[in-house]
Amino acid sequence: MDRRGFIKGAGLAAATPGLAGAGTRAAARADDYSPSPRTSVYRMLVPEIFAPLPDPPDHVPAIVIGSGFGGAITALRLSESGVQVAVLERGSHWPNAPWRDIFSADTIPDGRGFWHRTTFTGANKITIRFDAFGGVLDVSSYPGIDVWRGACVGGGSVVFTGVMIEPEQRFFDQVFGGVVDYREMHEVYYPKVRKMLRLSPIPNDIYDSLAFAHSRAWDEQIRAAGYTPQHIDTSWKWDVIRDELTGRSRPSATIGCSDLGNSNGAKFDLNQNYLRYAEDTGFARIYPGHRVDAIAEETGAAGRYAVTVTKLAPTGEVLRTRTLTCDMLFLAAGSVGTSELLVRARETGALPNLNEHVGEGWGGNGDVALARPASSPVVGTQGAAPASRILDEAGAPVSLENWFVPGVTPLDIGILGSLGIVLDDTRGRFVYDPADGRVNLRWPDNGAAAYLARAREVNDRAASPGMPSTRLPWDADASFTSHPLGGAVIGRATDPYGRVRGYRGLYVMDGAAVPGSTGTVNPSLTISALAERNIEEIIRSGR
Repeated sequence: MDRRGFIKGAGLAAATPGLAGAGTRAAARADDYSPSPRTSVYRMLVPEIFAPLPDPPDHVPAIVIGSGFGGAITALRLSESGVQVAVLERGSHWPNAPWRDIFSADTIPDGRGFWHRTTFTGANKITIRFDAFGGVLDVSSYPGIDVWRGACVGGGSVVFTGVMIEPEQRFFDQVFGGVVDYREMHEVYYPKVRKMLRLSPIPNDIYDSLAFAHSRAWDEQIRAAGYTPQHIDTSWKWDVIRDELTGRSRPSATIGCSDLGNSNGAKFDLNQNYLRYAEDTGFARIYPGHRVDAIAEETGAAGRYAVTVTKLAPTGEVLRTRTLTCDMLFLAAGSVGTSELLVRARETGALPNLNEHVGEGWGGNGDVALARPASSPVVGTQGAAPASRILDEAGAPVSLENWFVPGVTPLDIGILGSLGIVLDDTRGRFVYDPADGRVNLRWPDNGAAAYLARAREVNDRAASPGMPSTRLPWDADASFTSHPLGGAVIGRATDPYGRVRGYRGLYVMDGAAVPGSTGTVNPSLTISALAERNIEEIIRSGR
């Protein structure tokens, strides 16, 4: 089938997205549903997320599950080719405004910050408590590791630190093993994403401001240790940060807010580019508050897929459950979400032809949160935009990125934070439990030990002479990852372009396709470039 046939086969004559379908069950409440006592406060602060949620039609030519980098790119390119697309997202669609209190602060979080949980222990080892609500960050706890992932329209682009770096070719080739051509990525798809997301390093005037005194101190300490810091590209909107610095916007990025969203839109997240452009075509629509619970082949309709969804209010109330159908199903629910759906579908017989590689090859990108004392007093606030990085190859390759100290205070307290990313081959796997229907991540015992030790070694070396003897009590933490990757690895669970082996019209478009690491860099740029590459080939080939 050629490109024209692909579009025709996707059902251009299908009903317009947005019309409620028939045959759905009445509203219900989840057994464990309990409204937050602060719901009235959130309703006042962010009324938009309490507005009535639209329902997708019963049948859509293409469904994209998830609205992060892979899902947003897939939605845009399909809609540009004339395919009707429904993007299903479990979280809310949060607005931005320069003076409103929309997102929770990182330092004193509330329910807006986290997806239906009541406690969180971050890299600083301080446990904080809050009310249960449909906030923007899902922290999924498994034995040995916590996984951080987005739970909102825009996915990870709303809750990350904005860093988007291209890996070194030798590391890329080691990870992907020749399945993906680095030269093609370097020459075509990495530049394509950089242009779309307007990536750039921190400007000098912002770097020299009070908010980034800690970044300058980090660089000075790094230089004293014999390294040369390199400025890095990010997706921050520097004019918005300038507005914060000059009093034209409520402070956010300049006072350590990033992981739980920026109310003023200081990051150029996917709501401001790919997702908006997709909806502007008239062929795509985003459906917040729609959690996908299961996928299967539609009974009696070969080549079509059934998608079971639960419609949720931000409070957690179940509003509706139903089953949608589509001709093409694009999985972009993040490495955990996509892997869960595929593993459950294989083990329950819903998609029995999925191969043995589904659920395998999961890694945390070698993430380690690091902290060390500053060499001298630092006076400033915790600007969240990372400014620079180093790469150390004295042992296993490891990068350190200048980081704010998340979740402690908006002021500098004499601590320099870093995110370490180690090129490491530790991998876990997803396993289905028939007793409760859950899919669990099995992470090796002490799975992070080797890369934790390596990152700590470089962090100690990066400190000024004599500083390691004053190592902080929580200097290194690898009990979490904010960069989950793998579970449906490209070239194994899928073909080299994300087509799921054993099924036509089923695709993996997100971090689940990446083999557990992106080679000492944050994965968002590689996930995005890979999605651009794969969807281009899928549309071009008509399959």
